[in-house]
Amino acid sequence: MDANEWEDTPIAAAAQRAARVKTPNAITLPKPDKTRTITIANQKGGVGKTTTSVNMAAGLALGGLKVLVVDLDPQGNASTALGVEHRTGTLSSYEVLIGECTADEAMSDTTAHENLKCIPATIDLAGAEIELVSLVRREYRLSDALSEEFLNRHGFDYVFIDCPPSLGLLTINAMTTVTEVMIPIQCEYYALEGVGQLLNNITMIREYLNPQLHISAILLTMFDARTKLAEQVTDEVRGHFGDIVLNNVIPRSVRVSEAPGYGKTVLAYDPGSRGALAYMDAAQEFATRGDYTPTEESGAVGVAP
Repeated sequence: MDANEWEDTPIAAAAQRAARVKTPNAITLPKPDKTRTITIANQKGGVGKTTTSVNMAAGLALGGLKVLVVDLDPQGNASTALGVEHRTGTLSSYEVLIGECTADEAMSDTTAHENLKCIPATIDLAGAEIELVSLVRREYRLSDALSEEFLNRHGFDYVFIDCPPSLGLLTINAMTTVTEVMIPIQCEYYALEGVGQLLNNITMIREYLNPQLHISAILLTMFDARTKLAEQVTDEVRGHFGDIVLNNVIPRSVRVSEAPGYGKTVLAYDPGSRGALAYMDAAQEFATRGDYTPTEESGAVGVAP
């Protein structure tokens, strides 16, 4: 095999992509006209919400964009994956929500990339649902804190909010802060379990609290090419949701699962792995295609206003 034939092989293509991920400033992604705000949501647990939040954010940061991740899950897994301190007493999204500090004060650098910042979550957030009930503008506390002035001052291109799997005041605060929802769906049994209820909840929030809210992307995760089930689920999701589903899928990967244990995204932990390359490709697709433009058909399934 000569050099030109080698360059056209899948292995060579993967090697070239991995080299770009590892090389600083090798990838340049287009900047949006204004800050894009996205919450990662699925009321079914274990589908890759947090993994998607941190790795999509890291992929965009590697592409030269300024990104903020807001951890609204009391477990603080996004904070862990980004190498951000989140012990009790750390200024966090909890203090931001109840008004004890500003977003500026709670925001921290991450180990993932210099362009990627994080407002961490601590276990104190577990009690926030109860405390928020009596507060003024309880559904808009996060929206008020992440004001347009704050986002513009820091020059953020993207904001990702990682929220818990239940529809409580934390998730409602996330959805009143953003305009876009990204739904990760795993390529396994019961893949669409809970998605119908999520669509109903998005429709309800759009009707009563945030008319700009819409689904801008669906990302298929935990894809195992060895199984026929994964292909069947993929076909089912694409058949139901159409073009809103990203072309790139995230494979089931040991590296993706290992990375948070080291306080890293998979893009930092093993940038040449299949999982890292898949998230980089998904981030590039998400940034390049821009906010999904809904059609009349997609609006019928609760995708857009």
